[in-house]
Amino acid sequence: MPRVKRGTHRIKRRKNIMARTKGMMWGRKSKITLAKTAATKSGRNAYVGRKLKKRDNRGLQQMRINAAARLNGTNYSKFIASLKARNIELDRKVLAEIAMKHPEAFAKLVKA
Repeated sequence: MPRVKRGTHRIKRRKNIMARTKGMMWGRKSKITLAKTAATKSGRNAYVGRKLKKRDNRGLQQMRINAAARLNGTNYSKFIASLKARNIELDRKVLAEIAMKHPEAFAKLVKA
């Protein structure tokens, strides 16, 4: 069986891990064993954080719609139910944007 030399691949792998842990503190930025675990954990946390961001944004959008709806004499649940009954298909992200930046247009939506 021929001898396999892994010099270049090993260096490339190390360089990639070190690039991902650049800016971390203590040995996690310079020692490969600590950097491996730090890179793995940071990747996992980033993945979870991307999911949590979506959850937080939806809650924020609901709060903004509710606040604008209450200014116009109704509440969130009744407003969304009336939109569905009239087949007005605007998602919550757009509704929150309209409520925040164009309150007069949102008031027309509530009256409709």
